[in-house]
Amino acid sequence: MSSPDLLETDDAGTDARAETTTDAASDAGAAASEAADANAAAATETADVDDAAAANPGACPVVDSFEQIGSRWRLVVLHELQNGEVRFNELKRSTDANARTLSRVLEDLQETGFVERRLEEDAPVATYYSLTPKGESLCPVFDEIEDWADEWLAACQE
Repeated sequence: MSSPDLLETDDAGTDARAETTTDAASDAGAAASEAADANAAAATETADVDDAAAANPGACPVVDSFEQIGSRWRLVVLHELQNGEVRFNELKRSTDANARTLSRVLEDLQETGFVERRLEEDAPVATYYSLTPKGESLCPVFDEIEDWADEWLAACQE
């Protein structure tokens, strides 16, 4: 039995605690290095987008537009709302998004002016979402993307 004050040694007489501490420090350093690499990659990607916009000022509106609507869930929600006002649970079912993700996306879309929220306080209480005029202005864009996908992506799915 060993006490915490006694050095534990292996057959070669090496301090096992020192090796464990070194291994733990090495693992922590590797994790920190991976996190730093991920942060550097994200910063590089952001810088690349900024550089692209600076190099081609005509692309700036395109880049800005995709930053507002370009996430997967934002596009799915905007597309689903094209058919009119929808209750939260119906939207959750039709998009297969979990409630937390859907709530966050709807909040983002409200803040950017694409979606409006209406609370129906009569029993049963329900929350409805619909496109604002800004959001409705994207409907022709979605139609064009669907036409493009029908023509160009159909071959990929065969």
